[in-house]
Amino acid sequence: MPITECDGRLFKEALLGSLAWLTLNRDEVDALNVFPVPDGDTGTNMLLTLQSAVEDIREVDDADLSRVAGRAAHGALMGARGNSGVILSQILRGFCVGIGATPAVDAKGLAKAFRQGAEVAYRAVIKPTEGTMLTVAREAAAGAEAKAAQTNDLTEVVRATCAAAAAAVERTPEQLPILKQAGVIDAGGFGLQIILEGFLKRMSGEALQSFQRPASQHARPKRVEAPTTGWGYCTEFIINGDKLAIDQVRSEIQRHGESALVVGDDSAIKVHVHTQEPAVVIGYASGIGRLSRLKVDDMSSQHHRLQGESVRRPVSTKHLALVAVASGDGFRRILESMGVDSVVGGGQTVNPSTEDILSAVESVPSNDVLLLPNNGNVVMTAQQVAELSRKRVRVVPSRSLPQGIAALFAFDFSADLEANASAMSHALSQVQTIEVTRAVRASEVDGLKVAENDVIGLLNDRIVVAGDSPEKVVQAVLARIERAKIGTVTIYAGADAPHAEREVLVNSVAQQFPKASVELQSGEQPLYPYIVAVE
Repeated sequence: MPITECDGRLFKEALLGSLAWLTLNRDEVDALNVFPVPDGDTGTNMLLTLQSAVEDIREVDDADLSRVAGRAAHGALMGARGNSGVILSQILRGFCVGIGATPAVDAKGLAKAFRQGAEVAYRAVIKPTEGTMLTVAREAAAGAEAKAAQTNDLTEVVRATCAAAAAAVERTPEQLPILKQAGVIDAGGFGLQIILEGFLKRMSGEALQSFQRPASQHARPKRVEAPTTGWGYCTEFIINGDKLAIDQVRSEIQRHGESALVVGDDSAIKVHVHTQEPAVVIGYASGIGRLSRLKVDDMSSQHHRLQGESVRRPVSTKHLALVAVASGDGFRRILESMGVDSVVGGGQTVNPSTEDILSAVESVPSNDVLLLPNNGNVVMTAQQVAELSRKRVRVVPSRSLPQGIAALFAFDFSADLEANASAMSHALSQVQTIEVTRAVRASEVDGLKVAENDVIGLLNDRIVVAGDSPEKVVQAVLARIERAKIGTVTIYAGADAPHAEREVLVNSVAQQFPKASVELQSGEQPLYPYIVAVE
């Protein structure tokens, strides 16, 4: 008996099919990625975005399609990763526009929703490019409309949608020269084809458990040369606030890079852009709202790794340079992604020498340098460097890595040395730092008895809690902070923090502070299983 109506429950089941099929095909999609930089993560970004959509409806039992699809679209927007993920979130948003307030749709209604999905996605991209997943979305919708004019069987309509998507994917190399050069189809378009195929599989009654990973279907990309200036940084985040001017934000972001996507509403705007100066973009955005889900990837490094080369950065001269001290490869990568030119290894217990920091300052391509010590024990050394250097050096006296990162959010590449030093120093007070480690000896601090090897929690350099597990200590220290002052909690996991415990801690903190945004980053710092920034 044909299916003639799609309600909220059928949509949820079909989307679970999409997720399962994309999970099995993610590596295949990743291997195809080549535009605009071969960073190999299109499938992963689409999967994480779809996972976020499904998580918002997984426990929902609602026959109303408009409500279920609306929740899925919101989840996709909040969890959107990368160019492909943001476009996917907009396809889902447009799908909701096509449905409107209707609790269920017939064949023509479903085709209309597919069409709206494509149109909203096209409008979201500032410079739409043919031969990408946008083209595939449009052609898939056309296939749905053509079949819906002939039959009211939803399964047949979705089958025609998949066939049109697959045909469009195969044509992408003829539309986009870089795909033809690399000898591949478009990764995002193929990912969308996979999502539609999974939708069809589940709608046709195929059990999720019966989905099997297919054999590799497509050739791998050939070598693609990077531009002389490098690929830049893939920069994405969400701006949270009130009465945000999305058109103004879109216009400003577009000025600073390529592949710009700016979507959302007046309370939350998702930004994705490829830029040579991520610090400029981040500085602008942090000035108009609170940032969350920040991610910056060095695409040139990714490109060189995929091509089997060592990383080569273009030599340039800047009017301002940044030097910072950090311990842990994760923190180093975070700082570099935020525009720091040189990261000096060191911190607690292993303080860098004056010579170490001075060498870094002298090596950066600018005569004006901002220096972030990021540790109370390094501040005086940094001040010595400022006196010894032949360059103009201003020390931003950050006493922790969270303070240093908060200062970088205030950095404005268009401003001069003095203005930045002032703004970044002011930003230090906007964050509270929690550090968790083990006591090396028994002691008593401010009436708190600490035994050797106890887990201790420091709040802004003061020991305030002792306990038996890092996770419990983090929560105990957080409980000492006024709840109204906790808007964002960023947990930086150390090298020795077990991965399973990291996720447990994030979930526990999210339950402890349900109104806060809780994020997990890998700091990979030694000795401190967790460093936490509270804003």
